[in-house]
Amino acid sequence: MSISSINYASSVLGSQIRNINQQLTDLSTQLSTGKLSQNYAGMGTNEGFAIAGRAQLSNIAAYTDTITNVNVSINLANTALQSLTKIRSTVQTGSANTAQDLNVNGQTIAQNTAAAQFGSMVGVLNTQTGNRYLFSGTAVSTQSVTDAGDIINGTTTQAGFKTVMAERQAADLGASGMGRLVQTQPTPSSIQVSEDVAGSPFGLKIKAVSSTLTGATVTGPSGSPVSFSVDLNGVNPNNGDKLSIQFTLPDGTTEQIDLTASSATPTPLGSFAIDASTPVNPTNTATNLNTALNTAITKLANTSLVAASAIVAGDNFFNTASSAIGTPVNNQAATPAPVTGATALSGASPSDSISPGFVAGDTITVNGTTLTFVASGATGNQLNVTDSIQTLLGKIDAITGTSKPSTVHGGSITINTDDAASLNITSSNTGALGSLGFGATPVTATQPPLRVGSSPASSATTLVNGSASTVKWYLGNDGPGSARSTAMARVDDSVTVQYGAQANEDAIRRQLQAIAVFGTFSTSPTGQYSGGQVSALSLRVTQALTQQPGQQRIEDIQTDIAMAQNTMKDASTRQTQAKAQLQTIIDQAESASPDQVASEILALQNALQASYQVTSNLAQLSLVKFL
Repeated sequence: MSISSINYASSVLGSQIRNINQQLTDLSTQLSTGKLSQNYAGMGTNEGFAIAGRAQLSNIAAYTDTITNVNVSINLANTALQSLTKIRSTVQTGSANTAQDLNVNGQTIAQNTAAAQFGSMVGVLNTQTGNRYLFSGTAVSTQSVTDAGDIINGTTTQAGFKTVMAERQAADLGASGMGRLVQTQPTPSSIQVSEDVAGSPFGLKIKAVSSTLTGATVTGPSGSPVSFSVDLNGVNPNNGDKLSIQFTLPDGTTEQIDLTASSATPTPLGSFAIDASTPVNPTNTATNLNTALNTAITKLANTSLVAASAIVAGDNFFNTASSAIGTPVNNQAATPAPVTGATALSGASPSDSISPGFVAGDTITVNGTTLTFVASGATGNQLNVTDSIQTLLGKIDAITGTSKPSTVHGGSITINTDDAASLNITSSNTGALGSLGFGATPVTATQPPLRVGSSPASSATTLVNGSASTVKWYLGNDGPGSARSTAMARVDDSVTVQYGAQANEDAIRRQLQAIAVFGTFSTSPTGQYSGGQVSALSLRVTQALTQQPGQQRIEDIQTDIAMAQNTMKDASTRQTQAKAQLQTIIDQAESASPDQVASEILALQNALQASYQVTSNLAQLSLVKFL
């Protein structure tokens, strides 16, 4: 009898030894690499968590890159905005403290400084990061603002601001230099002052007249065009009696002329001489009043009016809030007067209302939204037929969402809109809409820049769209919507930030406009009224550069982008924490513990040694030893 030899290769013991050897090899690899396996199959059941965690880490890395890039843009934008606030402070300080000494160019030192700061501001607004313009909204590859020289002086084919301002000044002053007012003496004892053309946007507008002149009769202001008259009725006023006339200027400010009857010799400034001849001749007093009033109106026109005209010219050129302008018809047939915000939308003559007016059931449709007239009890998109023009404008503004409220000024209605292309107003009662001054339907917006409508400018009566022949100062995106929303970035799975900016935002535009006006305006170095012009302009520029309640400020823009930066900072903090947690999950799923692996290797080595000993013993086994 014989015993077959043991086949080690096919034995269970040999298989176990090979398995132990493979485990030792795997553990040695884990010990050297720190990983459980070199492929997903060997990672175990928790590898799904590791794969998901790695994908999230990849997203976080992308968000980190986005946050880094956006922070660069925000930091540059904030630096630019900070420069704008310094420019504003410099020019405002100069305008508030400017001396009236004029150089050979008819400007003060403060105005020269403003001109230089205007160029600096244009440069700031054209700041780029890479090839992206920061203040162009969505038009990132387009220069934000036209070159400073072209804005002021124009090009070979388009007029600049200097031309627009000169045209506007000529239109506001008129050929006589009296602010488009006509002064006459209908009778030897009376004087009359009238606006030259009804509904004209130019010149001085008569607002109110009051008198303490003994024996005098004051009529108006009333009529179309508006006028007032003062008749002394052949009676001399008493010493100290006064005539006061209030005028509204094109920029909405009000100025008053006070003329006091005086028997002093020489006649004091701001007074008119009471006739002292023997016998007393009140007609001479009326002539003296007429002369004094003419002198006062001429001075007002050539000082404050010129300054106001420059301010409005700036608005005509720079203000991108479009508008529709109408001249309403007042129902006061007996004593016609310009409409105001309080003028009613209907009413029987001679009430302060438009004629014809609206009736119950009429509608006005604004950009697709319908306003309906009711007899009383209006709610929502309804109007009472007895409501005022201002109430109607408030309803219209709520629909259009304009950043600049619509107004009634100088007998004209101005409907403002931030999006000229969208304004569309119609009415079922075209007659009543015509009474508001809008004879053509649909009512649409005039897109600035606005230019004097005819030549010579001194007799013009309208403003017209000048976009075809005038430099466009802002070149970036100017569509509707928030400027901040023109640049958006996702910085976390559910977090986006908005950090866009536009050079035509109200705060930036108002500052650029005021500085352009101050730095561009010039007058005769030796003119009679030059000092008064610069003084009046300086006052208005200082006011324009002073932050007013309810107006956007450059600091508001800085706050907006700072909030975006804080949001990104918070997201980055969360992501840093998430990265640590995700890495822990991945490490737990894929990493091998050195201590545990070493322990397992030692155990396997002991098991392998034992297996080899058993194998050796079995290999020496024979029948003799077996027996």
